[in-house]
Amino acid sequence: MDMALDKVVETMIVGNYVEMETEGKPEDVKTKLSKFFWHGGSVYDAWFSCASNQVAQVLLTLPYSFSQLGMLSGILFQLFYGLMGSWTAYLISVLYVEYRTRKEREKVDFRNHVIQWFEVLDGLLGKHWRNVGLAFNCTFLLFGSVIQLIACASNIYYINDNLDKRTWTYIFGACCATTVFIPSFRNYRIWSFLGLIMTTYTAWYLTIASLLHGQIEGVTHSGPTKLVLYFTGATNILYTFGGHAVTVEIMHAMWKPQKFKAIYLLATLYVLTLTLPSAAAVYWAFGDMLLNHSNAFALLPRSPSRDMAVILMLIHQFITFGFACTPLYFVWEKAIGMHECKSLCKRAAARLPVVIPIWFLAIVFPFFGPINSTVGSLLVSFTVYIIPALAHIFTFKSAAARENAVEQPPKYVGRWVGTYTMNVFVVVWVLVVGFGFGGWASMTNFIHQIDTFGLFTKCYQCPPPPLPPHGVLNATAPPPLHHYAYPNPPRPHSP
Repeated sequence: MDMALDKVVETMIVGNYVEMETEGKPEDVKTKLSKFFWHGGSVYDAWFSCASNQVAQVLLTLPYSFSQLGMLSGILFQLFYGLMGSWTAYLISVLYVEYRTRKEREKVDFRNHVIQWFEVLDGLLGKHWRNVGLAFNCTFLLFGSVIQLIACASNIYYINDNLDKRTWTYIFGACCATTVFIPSFRNYRIWSFLGLIMTTYTAWYLTIASLLHGQIEGVTHSGPTKLVLYFTGATNILYTFGGHAVTVEIMHAMWKPQKFKAIYLLATLYVLTLTLPSAAAVYWAFGDMLLNHSNAFALLPRSPSRDMAVILMLIHQFITFGFACTPLYFVWEKAIGMHECKSLCKRAAARLPVVIPIWFLAIVFPFFGPINSTVGSLLVSFTVYIIPALAHIFTFKSAAARENAVEQPPKYVGRWVGTYTMNVFVVVWVLVVGFGFGGWASMTNFIHQIDTFGLFTKCYQCPPPPLPPHGVLNATAPPPLHHYAYPNPPRPHSP
């Protein structure tokens, strides 16, 4: 009984350094304002961070996924992967609390150190797990940041097409580099709050605008038609609910990280109220046309409401770039010995080399939509589904580890037996369907994009240039414009 009480007390004091340091100190107006806008660490901050980070630009590619999957499969996969993502985020939170509690029993001080997922794996399972976790996590976050830059260029083009998408990528790469000045997730309080408002507006704009627009003449909803397209769409949804590669960093930013348990599930439930109506409405209105347009903005007519949605998504993608890149900044700081430096300017300067490869890759592979599926199948499948489930199994494989666990599995999942069963199911399903079939489909589609558009393409899926005036001869014929997402595009509907 005493041991159990000690364990509860230990769990309750995990991560309360800042509260203990500031307790009883008088606060002036500047401190209060800074605390209100900048120093977040509450349960609400964590919820806003999870919800804001989860949906991001993928909101614009989900209608494209529905055109590949069909309406019924699109809805079912969102519900299924939403629940599966919430489960593995819960597993990550359990492992984090387990690791931190063990370390703090050994009097380790994390006041100036941000715990990351690879360190949790190292502390609980050893260096081999650490190396695998570090490789997958860093690669995923790298490409997650790349996707945000591609999305910025793709979106701004629908407001200003005087510059091609590649030039916009150069510009937004420089803008997003300013995230080096944001120290940690605790300082994203106002940004994550605004980010969620922005995606909420965009989601309901897509829904209402599509319903008011109505179905296009001769609309067809033929999906699913090909296995390649079907599994490509499914892995894009796997990617949608795989935003918890930054769960450990968000938890570490909380004053009381042990309260994280249900936050990701609650964030997912809110995100579903945005993604399901918007994807279903856009697919209902435009049908198979979405197979040729991976960005939903491309099909809706220009209006002040659409321009507002584009601008808000641009700002949100800057925020999400920071979410994806900040853990990479931490890894780089630790590698060069700058992580515990208290000078913000020195840390910002040290972080800049991380942005350069992201910038370069966004210019090389500007395939908005298909790159989401590829990253989902090859990286998200392991980073946020398979590795956390296996890590939980191996961490608590012995009876002693289960008995002394800081967090015991809840009754409604069947305690340890139910937890192990669900973990095995996640590993097998994601390995076969997400990585196996999804990897084959998304790589096939991705390679086709390279063959069709080429690397470093200036303007991916841009409309064809206007024809010359009648009677004007052009000695140089323009190259054929390949404007579809996969071979054998849907034929125009005959009147």
